[in-house]
Amino acid sequence: MQTLVICIDRDNDLGEKAKLETPIVGREANVQAAVALGIADPEDSDTNTIFGGIRILDELRAKGTDAEIVSFAGDKNVGVISDQKISEQLETFLNMYDVQRAVFVSDGAEDETLVPIVQSRMRIDSVKRIVIMQSQNLESTYYILKHVFSDPKISQTFFVPLGLAFLIYAIFLLADYPDGAVIGILAAVGLYMLYRGFGLDDLVALEKEKLWDAFLEQRMVFISYTASLLTLLVATVYGTMEVWKLYSADGVWYQGILTLVSVFINASVWWYAGAMLLADLGKIFDLKMENKPIYKNIAISLFVIATGLLFWGASTYILATASLSEGITNDASIALQYFVYSVAVAILISLAGIKYSVSNQASENEEKGRDKRRKKLA
Repeated sequence: MQTLVICIDRDNDLGEKAKLETPIVGREANVQAAVALGIADPEDSDTNTIFGGIRILDELRAKGTDAEIVSFAGDKNVGVISDQKISEQLETFLNMYDVQRAVFVSDGAEDETLVPIVQSRMRIDSVKRIVIMQSQNLESTYYILKHVFSDPKISQTFFVPLGLAFLIYAIFLLADYPDGAVIGILAAVGLYMLYRGFGLDDLVALEKEKLWDAFLEQRMVFISYTASLLTLLVATVYGTMEVWKLYSADGVWYQGILTLVSVFINASVWWYAGAMLLADLGKIFDLKMENKPIYKNIAISLFVIATGLLFWGASTYILATASLSEGITNDASIALQYFVYSVAVAILISLAGIKYSVSNQASENEEKGRDKRRKKLA
């Protein structure tokens, strides 16, 4: 095959609306897919993308080029998950067919983010964007806004913060505490903006899919991850309640923000460490059952314990100097000893984790080397 015409449906409209599985290979199959998608949703631009790809295919064949067309679809969770699925489909296709070059067809800039993924595997001669021509009536403000807000990606970004703000305001009104509504709304919207700004939505969607796969495959990591998430929730609530006790008694201006943060860390750090250890123990169990090396996960567990010690030691020192840590005097020298000891023990645990990981990595490399030599001799 000399040239491959690639049509990209990054958000999997072919699967979600037309109930088709990809990749879709061949002219006739793609015509049927475009018709099915057009019937399911006449306004979907991916229909025109496929028809545009078919036209390019016909032009290439008319010139005597050995060409074929294939449509790849990702996932409704546009981002890491959808790109991984398209990449896997492309790898499978290239293992079956020998392709020299490609023409990339899309309906916009979003799908064209896949160009580097395709380009890393074959030469791309052309990138064709299919732009839909609309009548003047359809370009009215109402039509544009209606269809923009019907897009799940845009509606979630716009409506979720507004919904959170209204919901929090209603809850505080029911609690007869309207002054706290502003704090709650700002905190919720701020957290949501950080969540979307750092791209955590793609990470969460990916981990959710992995967790569901673990549930279907009946792996221990599903139970350990669930227990870890619940422990994280308990840690957050427990730490927040400890901070609230001080805040409600004296206020932030009396205690200071650093002290309140230290109270939260000191109260919840080992809960958070325990949650991470629970998640790692599930991975270790599954790896052990599959006879795979576990030294990396054991090293991670040791680093979690070491990190917990560092945060505990620092927060204990701050609280001791502020005379807020139970059982510890406000003597600066004693408080400093707690911190120094925690740092020293954390370093020792970290070194033990590094030594264990490096030694096992060396053993694994030696085993791989012996296997290669055996294959050569065979």
